[in-house]
Amino acid sequence: MAVVAGRDWTNWAGNQRCRPTAVERPRTENEVAAVVRSAASRGEKVKVVGSGHSFTEIATTDGVLVDLRHLTGIVRFDAERCRVTVRAGTTLADLNRRLAERGVVLPNLGDIAYQTVAGAAATGTHGTGRRFGNLSTGITGFRLVDGGGDVRIATAEHDAELLVAGRVGLGALGVLTEVTLQCVPAFNLHAVEEPQRVDDVLADWDAILDRHDHFEFFWVPNTGWALTKRNRRTTEGVRARSRWERWRNEVLYDNVAFGVANRVARRRPSSTRRLGKALPSAGRVEYVEPSHQVYASARLVRFYEMEYAIPLASVPEALNRVRALVADQGLPLLFPVEVRAVAADDIALSPAQGRETGYVAVHVYRGTAFERYFGGVEAIMGDYDGRPHWGKLHFLTAAELASRYPEWERFSMLRDRVDPDRRFANAYLDRVLGP
Repeated sequence: MAVVAGRDWTNWAGNQRCRPTAVERPRTENEVAAVVRSAASRGEKVKVVGSGHSFTEIATTDGVLVDLRHLTGIVRFDAERCRVTVRAGTTLADLNRRLAERGVVLPNLGDIAYQTVAGAAATGTHGTGRRFGNLSTGITGFRLVDGGGDVRIATAEHDAELLVAGRVGLGALGVLTEVTLQCVPAFNLHAVEEPQRVDDVLADWDAILDRHDHFEFFWVPNTGWALTKRNRRTTEGVRARSRWERWRNEVLYDNVAFGVANRVARRRPSSTRRLGKALPSAGRVEYVEPSHQVYASARLVRFYEMEYAIPLASVPEALNRVRALVADQGLPLLFPVEVRAVAADDIALSPAQGRETGYVAVHVYRGTAFERYFGGVEAIMGDYDGRPHWGKLHFLTAAELASRYPEWERFSMLRDRVDPDRRFANAYLDRVLGP
């Protein structure tokens, strides 16, 4: 087991930093348990880090930081039940490749695959599609090292309460070491990507969601345009983009040119509106590719993000209010506002708990002041009983959040059971869950 002392840790976006007393890199569950027991004997806190793709301080600590980069790989594949058990530090990108070799896939994915399985599950990471839940809804079991350094097994047959409430755990319950996920037979997606007037999208919002398995759009601030992505599950054969088309669209347009535009806009805010209208687009693009290759995209331009979950039917009204906020404040924004849809679930601290959910995500280029913009959006989302994505920036506290989650007390009682000494607490969890 590798141990690194006295080294700063920084997240992907560069907006969170900490200096732990030590960084532990365990390779086995037994080593994870030993780290926790050792920290407990010294009265130190423990936090876990995966790929660092959370924008909040959810992983920061001045105690022991557990880096799961070596706790990776598939433990077993149950072909009969189409389930995979994977070590918690495995990235989604790596898992997707390994599953594809077995002819299966995850039912739905978000638009970034850099995260570890544990980190994505802990924060309620999601994709889009009104009939499909977030990644955590596919968890059928997990193994976790609790606050005392003991291993707990959560399945429907063994500690069902831990399974049901702990699938979105914010890292507050312990260290996930293994996760079992429900898979489905591999399928292709017929994808259509094209610009469309945002007013037309919002006017047809409910019907569009019904017509497509997976739909999302990106409203370009200070314009009337949305970049739409429609994905339909299909048995059609692959009609893939050429390597040039994929590189042009996902790297040259979406990252290189977009990154240059953001750097120009940061130096010359007056150019933002003109740059927004000129953002490169390949126009209408249509292709059929394996699902895991369609869901996720490259994200090379670094940014800060806030995302709120609100009732699905409220999305058109809420987004129009965000559009008005941007116009009224004269905000020089280039980063699009992303809008997605997710099915309701029964997980205590999932932002989609108990209701069909729309997600509205706002971004700014890294290094840009975001407080005024994000604060204004958060106030709007509060009118719809909005729940923040746990891995993305927000300003709420436990006193404000508790009333928005019907199962809040259920999770609190579970936390008291598996981590009574708050071994896995930090400043962020103290703020959002209570000390």
